[in-house]
Amino acid sequence: MDGVIKIVIIDDHQLFREGVKRILEFEKGFEVVAEGSNGNEAIALVEQYKPDVVVMDINMPQMNGVEATAKLVERFPDVKVLILSIHDDESYVTHVMKTGARGYLLKEMDADSLIEAVKVVAEGGSYLHHKVTHNLVKEFRRLAAGATEGGNNSSNGTLKNVEYQKPLHLLTRRECEVLQMLADGKSNRSIGETLFISEKTVKNHVSNILQKMNVNDRTQAVIVAIKNGWVKVR
Repeated sequence: MDGVIKIVIIDDHQLFREGVKRILEFEKGFEVVAEGSNGNEAIALVEQYKPDVVVMDINMPQMNGVEATAKLVERFPDVKVLILSIHDDESYVTHVMKTGARGYLLKEMDADSLIEAVKVVAEGGSYLHHKVTHNLVKEFRRLAAGATEGGNNSSNGTLKNVEYQKPLHLLTRRECEVLQMLADGKSNRSIGETLFISEKTVKNHVSNILQKMNVNDRTQAVIVAIKNGWVKVR
């Protein structure tokens, strides 16, 4: 997206909120236009400031982040909500994302992940914390295997029998390595340390993977890769 990304931060812990604000304001092209401490304030501030992205905690007084997200998406369909949470359980994440949130970050995230997440959701994409992605992928695989054992012959149910092979017809060998590590739930920093390359190089590889696979985000890339037998789920 062109221009400045306007952001509202909603979290009832002031120190954490100030830390998030400092990280975001340090990034060129970001502007934190307002802060609040609960869901009611989130709705009022979005109505007043018309931000591009709302970075919001889940556990808050008066109105929690899940309720607030549902109301914001209904009333202000152009605003993108990025959830911050301590919960990494896949059922919890799925419930939150169904309310209309565009991103889900664990509060253990690093500054680079927060910045990247804001940029991705502002541009209309989806972003999940790498640990959350890994948990969702494992659950996706478990359900698919269960469907096969139950005699379901649907396309999802055949995943158990997919033979693992690298998609060298589509990706380079290095991109195949990065795709596997995305499926393993590794962050860009961890991938860079493992492959002895910079985070910037990792980001370039991820961008190339998404473009070649014609998907919008790394979660979609991993799911497509699993369906086609391009990665091992460990």
